[in-house]
Amino acid sequence: MDALLKKLECIFRELDSVLIAFSGGVDSSLLLYVAHGVLGHRAKAITFVSPLIPRQERLRAVAFCREQAVEHIIATVDALGIPEIRDNPPDRCYYCKRHVFLLGLAKAREMGLAHLVEGSQLSDLLDYRPGRRALAELGIRSPLAEAGLDKQEVRRLSRSLGLAFWHIPPAACLASRIPFGTPLTMERLARVDAAEEYLREHGFTQVRVRDIGGKASIELSPEEFPRWADERLRRRVVTYFSELGFSSAKLDPEGYRTGKMNALVVTGGGRS
Repeated sequence: MDALLKKLECIFRELDSVLIAFSGGVDSSLLLYVAHGVLGHRAKAITFVSPLIPRQERLRAVAFCREQAVEHIIATVDALGIPEIRDNPPDRCYYCKRHVFLLGLAKAREMGLAHLVEGSQLSDLLDYRPGRRALAELGIRSPLAEAGLDKQEVRRLSRSLGLAFWHIPPAACLASRIPFGTPLTMERLARVDAAEEYLREHGFTQVRVRDIGGKASIELSPEEFPRWADERLRRRVVTYFSELGFSSAKLDPEGYRTGKMNALVVTGGGRS
């Protein structure tokens, strides 16, 4: 861990000044914490806010920057106003990343910061992620991956540094809950966000609610299946999901798995 931390710190010294794309998740929190420790006021954060981003992530990002006394910019993005994102093709992530990081690069230049960096780590490189093509095209650096950290090492290092969010479940944009080819709307995204928040409020930790043709497919970690067996709780969840506009709500017996929507691609190809 010491060697990985020193390598990460060395990368930031070489970069000299950075604007960090900050989601509030485990990876970008570690990235921002180390960058700020090395560079001080020459490390700032930018969070891109759109209907695709869970409300919980936005709140966590704001709270972390306030706690760490990091200058934090909120950039509002009209993601649904971009057809290549709104239409939800398999390479949606490419268009989304390209759009938001072009905004980030412009902001970095405006603030006199030399680089825009983001929080991908080695485990991310094992999955198909169209957005990484946009990062390569725009020259966006990924210091965690460059330093050789994978997800497990990010969590261990975050814990050793005393970061409160080291254990939180992985997050993803709300569009990843909707099958490719199904247009993204404010209504679909908002009800997925509200549904997942409701489950977290009732004690579930690792949750995904997939919107499959208006039906809610609920993914939980297998360890939390016994709680779902509580009939009174289950009825409350189904009733609330109906109020949100879902025609039905059922537990996926396979449980939570990253990239589950890949099997439900409508237009063919790609992952999310």
